[in-house]
Amino acid sequence: MKFEDFWYIVALSKQLKSNTVLQRTVLDEWLVIFRGDDGKPVALRDRCIHRNSRLSQGKVCQGKIQCPYHGWIYDKTGKVIAVPSEGENFQVTQARRALQYDTREQDGYIYVRLAQYPTEEFEPFQMPFYQQPAWETVRVINRFRNNVTNCVENFIDIPHTASVHPGVFRTPRQQKLEMTVERRNGCVFAQYRNETTNLGWFTRFLNSKGYEIRHTDSFHMPNITSVEYDMKPHRRLFITSQSVPETEDSTLVYTDVTFNYGIWNKLARLFVHWTAQYIIHQDVKALGIQWEAIAKYGSHFANTPADTIHIFVESIRNKIAVGEDPRTLPDKSVDLKFWV
Repeated sequence: MKFEDFWYIVALSKQLKSNTVLQRTVLDEWLVIFRGDDGKPVALRDRCIHRNSRLSQGKVCQGKIQCPYHGWIYDKTGKVIAVPSEGENFQVTQARRALQYDTREQDGYIYVRLAQYPTEEFEPFQMPFYQQPAWETVRVINRFRNNVTNCVENFIDIPHTASVHPGVFRTPRQQKLEMTVERRNGCVFAQYRNETTNLGWFTRFLNSKGYEIRHTDSFHMPNITSVEYDMKPHRRLFITSQSVPETEDSTLVYTDVTFNYGIWNKLARLFVHWTAQYIIHQDVKALGIQWEAIAKYGSHFANTPADTIHIFVESIRNKIAVGEDPRTLPDKSVDLKFWV
């Protein structure tokens, strides 16, 4: 198993119109993204095989992309179908072909898989309740100067919230929480207990009567986190992030905030978007600072019991990094207490 076997978001569906050309980087691979003549997304290596120009700087016409340097034209399979300098002597051959990657379009996202021969047929992650009745989704995109592992750990880490997002999302109270962390089948699940009203600005709206919150965080290999808050009828929220590895120190994160607030759904969209982006900007800064220290001193961590969820995530990603299947790791469950 390797990271290239999985699907990664490269664009929102609405970003890719029929005449649009997008440049993306996934796992250090340069990609050009456009729609073919059948309207389906196409992903090719962002390199003209002629003189090594960037196809992403070219233009798309009727589902074909033209290199900006000498005008070579590629179809949706990456095959060269026209070379202006050869005129009437041009002949289509299989040898003249750009590297093509598989694509999928699902839940309003466009995905790419880099593996030419994947070890297993994985499916893109199903976004919770996307476009289902009674649910609204707000989407935000942010780039972090850090790697995928540190990003996904941040997104399912409770202790940092009181320090990085004080007042907005939790306040330091030294409240004792209980957590059960479980690793199984390439995933990590954390269930929290004793959470009630420490929800920042919107506590009165989200949980005015102080019911115990059903809160679950999860990690799904290799790059997806999902956070669920279930407070009472019509007060349910999912925060799902897909962390796309551009380079070792650059991660592009697509985040869906999907919620059911009953009659408040439409009105809440603006506040949910603003709050989500405000909190994420704080995380972008915090992880940027962390990466500066890692770049200088390395990634050696001193863990506490509350970091068990991090340790499980790292065990899964480390397995994939060495070409092994993390589902072979033994199932493990840990009960612990921590304070926020």
